[in-house]
Amino acid sequence: MRSKIVAGNWKMNKTYQESKTLVKELKKAIKEIKLDNTRVIIAPTFTNLQKASKKTKDTVIEVAAQNMCAMESGAYTGEISASMIKSIHVDLVILGHSERRAYFGETDESLAKKVDTALKNNLEIIFCFGEVLEERKNGNHFKVVEEQIKKALFHLTSEDWKHIILAYEPVWAIGTGETASPEQAQEMHAFIRELVAERYISDVVEKVSILYGGSVKPANAKEIFSKEDVDGGLIGGAALNAEDFMALVKAI
Repeated sequence: MRSKIVAGNWKMNKTYQESKTLVKELKKAIKEIKLDNTRVIIAPTFTNLQKASKKTKDTVIEVAAQNMCAMESGAYTGEISASMIKSIHVDLVILGHSERRAYFGETDESLAKKVDTALKNNLEIIFCFGEVLEERKNGNHFKVVEEQIKKALFHLTSEDWKHIILAYEPVWAIGTGETASPEQAQEMHAFIRELVAERYISDVVEKVSILYGGSVKPANAKEIFSKEDVDGGLIGGAALNAEDFMALVKAI
């Protein structure tokens, strides 16, 4: 059975004190929610990761890193290794986010190396992918998504896929004024699941969760999450407010 997941990516937001406050608010609010096969994940900045890990240790809230280096260690100034993430009791990492691809030059090939390093260090991965506006308008969105998944993930074994969560980001519908409908989300998620089914055994397909990362908000969450192949959301802006984020958890 696939897990339902609401994952909040804080991006480059929240100071140390602001992060402490938000975690405290989330801890209080989540006690009032009955979770049924649902995982709740937050991804603070690196400077706030250890504190968040400590403060959520005895709760159902899981903590993820927003990125990591493909290298194990060495002269890579400013980078964070998988073992460093593990050492502060964080077991999840987001890889391939559209902003990492757009602003920091990450490619399918470089991400495949990060995926291998993460798995080697027993990190569970939220792997992001998705098309930009031009690719959607040109009708190439299915091809783009297929290539991103195949190049970065299709070298993995069925056993490896137990540690993979997929996150589809329609980049064209994030902060552009364009809107992706719940039907468009379902269409792509169904395509992704079928794509994985063509390569792997049914057990992989049945268990892999596919999250939607296209500006999910309290107002549209219930309709999006109700779609058959949408297993939750990778949340941006709404994750920075405890009330909004908990509304999404309730919606799923």
